[in-house]
Amino acid sequence: MIVLQKFELLQSAVSLLYPPGCTICGKNIRAGEYLCDQCETKAVRIVAPFCQKCSEPFEGSITSEFTCANCAHRTIHFDAAVSAYRGRGIVRQIIHEFKYGRQIHLRHLVARWLYAALDDERLRGSQFAIMVPVPLHATRLRERGFNQASLLAALLSAQTSISSRPVLERIRYTTTQTALDRSERMENLHNAFRLRKNADVRGLRVLLIDDVLTTGSTLSECARVLKRAGALSVHAATAARA
Repeated sequence: MIVLQKFELLQSAVSLLYPPGCTICGKNIRAGEYLCDQCETKAVRIVAPFCQKCSEPFEGSITSEFTCANCAHRTIHFDAAVSAYRGRGIVRQIIHEFKYGRQIHLRHLVARWLYAALDDERLRGSQFAIMVPVPLHATRLRERGFNQASLLAALLSAQTSISSRPVLERIRYTTTQTALDRSERMENLHNAFRLRKNADVRGLRVLLIDDVLTTGSTLSECARVLKRAGALSVHAATAARA
């Protein structure tokens, strides 16, 4: 955290000498912004119709609430996973730069997208006791240097006053999920998480936090562990839906 604070102080000093530029196109932008107005419009919001369980958007004229076939034909342990934006184009690029390009300052923009998910009716007004960032395995954490979900949860916690607690830990190093289909991802993640020693979630309404939802397998496995430990409900919020 000290390193992040030093980085942001340096960034603030630089911004006094040079006008800030859009992360995507470089066009001059207002201080505190990350995208110009034109690039901002290319970040696509998820709008109805979408699956009530996983937020997968659909084309068509569906007017009633529905659950997609992928959710209907498998066991999913979270109550609902809400994403605000499509994880494509500019959104995907920003999140990729944040996670893998070490552009840690972009967490503020990604957290803004994540915060937008809280306005969804599936989450709005819910009295969450805690938010829980999806953990990284210790090996992956050393490689990356930070857990993107933890950074996002810290920012969201400051905006909502919901305490962020790392009650989960990843105990099994898994191969990358990128090339796996949904069933393989679920198998790959089985028993990969556990509740931390002395953590207690009994009777709590929990909000899981991550940057991107792809198939929902990671969030579902985390929710399974939390509910097995006594959590009353487990919802999830992510900035983007792949």
